[in-house]
Amino acid sequence: MSITVLGAGAFGTALAVSLADNGPVTLWARSGEQVARMQETGRNESRLPGVDLPKALVPTADFEVSMKSRIVLLAVPMQKLRGVLEVFGHRLGDKILVACCKGIELETGLGPVSVMHEVVPDARLALLTGPSFAHNIARGLPTALTLACADAGCAAELQHDLTTRNLRLYRSTDTVGAELGGALKNVVAIACGTAMGAEMGESARAALMTRGYAEMQRMALARGAEAETMAGLSGFGDLALTCTSEQSRNYRLGLSLGRGEGFDPSVTVEGVATARAVDAVARDLDLDMPITACVNALVDRRLTPQEALAHLLARPLKEE
Repeated sequence: MSITVLGAGAFGTALAVSLADNGPVTLWARSGEQVARMQETGRNESRLPGVDLPKALVPTADFEVSMKSRIVLLAVPMQKLRGVLEVFGHRLGDKILVACCKGIELETGLGPVSVMHEVVPDARLALLTGPSFAHNIARGLPTALTLACADAGCAAELQHDLTTRNLRLYRSTDTVGAELGGALKNVVAIACGTAMGAEMGESARAALMTRGYAEMQRMALARGAEAETMAGLSGFGDLALTCTSEQSRNYRLGLSLGRGEGFDPSVTVEGVATARAVDAVARDLDLDMPITACVNALVDRRLTPQEALAHLLARPLKEE
């Protein structure tokens, strides 16, 4: 059985490389030029340098070729997911769709599974998320992820089909919690990167991770998620990875903010849009999420790192 990955960025390519251990994988890219380079060089050097593409992986820019698979992984940025679905949704209704992006849609406050349900309601829907870096997956390094799907039977089927020698998947039916964990940890990672970039110290980072996790739980429970999900791979696990490694784009953006340096605008940093979306949702729900509010102000350049720290330290004292 073949699997299709829509989106030939670093993460989509890495998933395709790993899944090719199990059998044929089609990797779809919008750019015919990018596909031609992959076919010629056997690598996706511009997105995932140094990784050879296995023979079972077939790059294509022909969307009809990619539709021969029953399972389709959507490895596109969160803010572009709806647009892709609106263009190609008429061919996806009979598929099992697995979102492989993290974030909250800026205009609606929805996560990836919710967006897929709005645009392609007839498809069977799932989410693959958790602590992972593309290069680790592509190099065959051990990685554990959450596979969230409201349909327990579909989840079990996908768990079998998407598990590889280095990818171990854990099932969950809490799609809302998995969506929020993968999205909210990016906001906390920006905060942690900012603290480290501004040389505020490891203790400050630990405090931001802990209090940021409390905000993640607060939002998740208010949106109907299960507390246990936040303690799993899609919540705490992803938080631990993203807040401590410069491989994380969100953490690197925070480092640049803390150091007062510029950041490459061509690099997609999902936490920026997520901070704006979550800050708005938190205000609508009357939730206290001060770290998220500060990150939103930081990325909009309405606060400096020092002003954000002063704001957080000046908050009223409270019980933990």
